[in-house]
Amino acid sequence: MYNPKDAAAYPARDRIYVRAVKGLHQQLRRYMGFVFLGMFMLLPWLQFDGHQAILLDIGEQKFHIFGMTLWPQDFTIMAWILVISAYALFFVTTFYGRVWCGYLCPQTVWTFIFIWVEEKVQGSRNHRMKLDKDPWSVSKVAKKTVTHVSWLLISLLTSLIFVGYFTPIEHLFIDFFSGNASFWAMVCVIFFMVCTYGNAGWMREIMCTHICPYARFQSAMFDKDTFTVTYDSARGESRGPRARKDLAYKEKGLGDCIDCNLCVHVCPTGIDIRNGLQYECINCGACIDACDDTMDKMGYPKGLISYTTEHSLQGKPVKVLRPKLIGYFLVLVVVTAAFGVTLWTRVPAELDIVRDRGSLFRETDEGLIENTYTIRIINKSQQDQTFVLSFSGLDTAKWIGEQEVTIQGGDTAGIPISLSLDPADATKPVLDIEFQVRNKADADIELTQGSKFFAGR
Repeated sequence: MYNPKDAAAYPARDRIYVRAVKGLHQQLRRYMGFVFLGMFMLLPWLQFDGHQAILLDIGEQKFHIFGMTLWPQDFTIMAWILVISAYALFFVTTFYGRVWCGYLCPQTVWTFIFIWVEEKVQGSRNHRMKLDKDPWSVSKVAKKTVTHVSWLLISLLTSLIFVGYFTPIEHLFIDFFSGNASFWAMVCVIFFMVCTYGNAGWMREIMCTHICPYARFQSAMFDKDTFTVTYDSARGESRGPRARKDLAYKEKGLGDCIDCNLCVHVCPTGIDIRNGLQYECINCGACIDACDDTMDKMGYPKGLISYTTEHSLQGKPVKVLRPKLIGYFLVLVVVTAAFGVTLWTRVPAELDIVRDRGSLFRETDEGLIENTYTIRIINKSQQDQTFVLSFSGLDTAKWIGEQEVTIQGGDTAGIPISLSLDPADATKPVLDIEFQVRNKADADIELTQGSKFFAGR
């Protein structure tokens, strides 16, 4: 049953109208966003040795990354990458707060792109607020239509490029618009387009404040020496408006904050940083730029809102090198080194010997004992490789089948072979043998695997 108290306890979300702001931190955020956005847009188009440089082919269970092919057996490499990313995030967060969220998180980058489109089509913050309150008209419908069509086009482009990391991108665009793309490719493009449109166009700060788990567990990494966007209440309080030429405002009990609320207007999550550290803050620095601009106009020192620490505001020395930060750094160094060793020692091929499951052995017309095997070789590089096959352990056994095979880059080959042996040469019923696979062009690449030869007596 509906309870009116529930509505009061959980009020409806108020739309946040973000005001445009200029300044050092926003300029830095835009440049960093452009760099990583450009990387996202361009990387799937790069070619390496005649192949797409980055292609995460889930269907074929092969990840092609700049000449290196990762298979399910190479899951440890992907695990190392995830662990490195996690500890890098922990390290940066402990030192400088949620700067990842404010500067590089895709949710933040695409949200600001969508807000930029709003500003260009519908006008400034005040114009957008007025437009939403005005009754529907031809002008309002036109502006809203252009805004949402632009959002959808950006979302479609984003989705196509994202899906292009998982399917050959040179064919994806043509096949999608011509209707020749596969069913799952069409579904994925439409799904991620809707997600991008919904997240950056409608949900925005809800993703940061209610859905993203990072906002919830970040407090475990913060301490009193973490640099975060902070309001200096000792300097700013009490707040209040005053004339720009009023030099005696402190005698009236006023601080440097003129209560202009610009720090709230420019905040993408709609918080008031003057109320203290809040988990919704994404450390984007927009409020710093807005406040510095106001302080500059008033003739006051900048830095009323700044990246600082709790100890710094209390007049205590800041401990940059502290156990938690050093611990994260050491772990990051160790896992990065382990990742490097894993890559360095990785052999660009893999060998697997599969015995014939139908029978242990068979007797030929010549009275020989024959065992059948399948030599499965995975070429983990993206270049064609020629392998030479051999075995040891049975000097008098005869090899039946190919002994040299060429495998295309990122491909797998199963070579059926048989070993035949005169029963008189079998010293026991089961004999140990070893197969060798050597790269013809690089003798250092040699794989070995043991197996059994069943002599039948």
